Amino acid sequence: MVINDAIQLTVTITLFVLSYIFYRINVSFCCFFILVAVFTTRNTPVNLASMAIERYIAICEPLRHTQICTVRRTYIVIGLIWFISVAPDITDLFVTLATESLSFFHESVFCLRENVFKDPILATKRQAFDIIYFSCVFLILVFTYLRILFAARALSTEKMSAQRARNTILLHGAQLAMCMLSYISPSVEIVLRLIFPGRILEIRYANYLIVYILPRFLSPIIYGVRDKKFRTYLKMHLLNNRCRVKLKTVPLDKDDILPVTQ
Repeated sequence: MVINDAIQLTVTITLFVLSYIFYRINVSFCCFFILVAVFTTRNTPVNLASMAIERYIAICEPLRHTQICTVRRTYIVIGLIWFISVAPDITDLFVTLATESLSFFHESVFCLRENVFKDPILATKRQAFDIIYFSCVFLILVFTYLRILFAARALSTEKMSAQRARNTILLHGAQLAMCMLSYISPSVEIVLRLIFPGRILEIRYANYLIVYILPRFLSPIIYGVRDKKFRTYLKMHLLNNRCRVKLKTVPLDKDDILPVTQ
């Protein structure tokens, strides 16, 4: 998920900067940037569902966890996640290739999804897939959370492990809620443009920060700070830096300076 979010942020930031500098860019480059951004954006909730299922197996089926969650199967699941994310939206490119002339891909446009994939059927298809994907992910998160909750109450041992897994599922739900902002942002942006007609670029910039940057900025902090080893090293690093700052700021008297002896 970290690699996926890094790709998503790199592509969207590049696209955002290019849109500010050149305003209009080539349609072919725009297609590439938009498709990669869409793939990685859709990838995030599917990743969350997979991670929730892994936690469910670890708590509710602990004896089978090492048999089910092998490295080979993990690679298979990652490939399946990418296939599920890519398959619905790659059809946008095929439909555009079939309906638009070759000269269209040599034109320059302001790089928005609706300016490149203009067929109205594609917009309806995107909305349908968004509803299906997020409904499935939401049901998976609710199911795994409830099963882990019941398992935590039934177990007399490993309660801390079950509680941590339950908190992880809750974090997945919060992250999913933040990711869902990307699907209501177009409607919110239209309303804001009507209220502030001369602030289009500022609205897009604020929308980008809140919808795309904030969720992916919080997730590594949340998961990193919750890791015991990382938290231990972080505390040690902060304490060492604090001690260094104190040593630098405390003034020394002449009497405190020891003579150098050979």
